[in-house]
Amino acid sequence: MHRLVENFLCMLGVEPKKPGRNSGQISEEVRRIMEIKREDKSRIKEHLHEQARLKPRHIWRKRRWIVLAAVNLLFVFSFWLDIQLLEGALTGSRFAGFHLIDLNAALQVMLAHKHTIVNLIIGTLTVFLLWVMLGGRSFCSWVCPYHLVSELTEKIHLTLVQRKIVTEHEFHRGTRTVFWLLFAVLAFVTGYTVFETLSPVGILSRALIYGPGLSLAWVFLLLLFEVFWSRRAWCRYVCPIGLTYGVVGTISPLRVSYHVEQCFHEGDCRKVCLVPHVLDVTIKGRATEAQMGLGPDCTRCGLCVDVCPTGALLYEVKGLSELL
Repeated sequence: MHRLVENFLCMLGVEPKKPGRNSGQISEEVRRIMEIKREDKSRIKEHLHEQARLKPRHIWRKRRWIVLAAVNLLFVFSFWLDIQLLEGALTGSRFAGFHLIDLNAALQVMLAHKHTIVNLIIGTLTVFLLWVMLGGRSFCSWVCPYHLVSELTEKIHLTLVQRKIVTEHEFHRGTRTVFWLLFAVLAFVTGYTVFETLSPVGILSRALIYGPGLSLAWVFLLLLFEVFWSRRAWCRYVCPIGLTYGVVGTISPLRVSYHVEQCFHEGDCRKVCLVPHVLDVTIKGRATEAQMGLGPDCTRCGLCVDVCPTGALLYEVKGLSELL
C-alpha cells in the first residue's frame, strides 16, 4: 500500500524519495543481490551485455508505431469507405455499434453539462475496462497521434540541444495536476469543454479523418515550442489525459517490470523515457524490492525495454511470468 500511495503522489508531481539504508524499506533480497553484483560485477555484466547484443533493436517501438498507425487509420478508412466499423474520432466513437468515450472527454462533458447521459456512461465504462486491462497510459504511447508526432519532433529538439543551438527548459511535474484542475473548473464554470478545443489529440484525430483545418496551426505552435524550448512539454506538463489514464493504470495488471539483479545502472532507460521519474528505481540504491512494477505514470511505450542493455526491464502481467 505504501508503494501504491508513493507512486500515485509521484504521478501528481511529488518527487520520488530515496529509501534510507537503515529504514527497513530495502528488502534483504535486494541487499543480497547488490552484494553479489559487487563481488563479481565484471563477469556478470559482460554476460548480460552479450545477451543484449542478440536482442532485436527497437522491437517494441516498431510494434507500437504499427498499432498506433493501424488504430488511427481504421478511423480514416471507416469514414472514407463508409463502412461504419469505427465511427467518430478518438474523443468519442462507436466500434461495431459499441459506444467508446475517452475518459477525460467524458469527465469534461459531465462537468460542463452537469448531468450524465446513458450512452456516455456505457461508453466510458467500456473504455475504462479496456484500459484497465491494457494499462492506463498505454493510450498515450500506443494510440494518441500527437504522441507520435511529438516523438518524431523530439529528435530535432535533442539534436539542437546537443549542438547547443537551444537550451532545454523543464517545468515542475506538478504543473500537469494544476492544469487538470484548471480545465475541470473551466468546464464546470463555463459550461464549455475548454480542453477539448485545445487538445491536439482531438484536433489531429479529426484532421486525419475529416480533413485539415485552421486548428492545426495550434498543434504546429505546440510542436515549435517543444522543439525550441521544452522537450515534450504538452505531454509532460499540460495534458490532463495522461493524468486521468494514469489513475486507471494504478490497477492495471499489465506493466513494465524492473529486475534489480539484471541492472547495472547505466541510465540509458531514463534518457529515452517520456516520464523518467518512473524509472527512478533503476538508480543505484533506489529499489526496495528485487522485482518492481513501474509507477502508473508509465506509458508502457517500451523504449526503456528496447534500450536496456541487460534486460532488466520487461513487459509483464502482474502475477504471471514475463511476456518477453
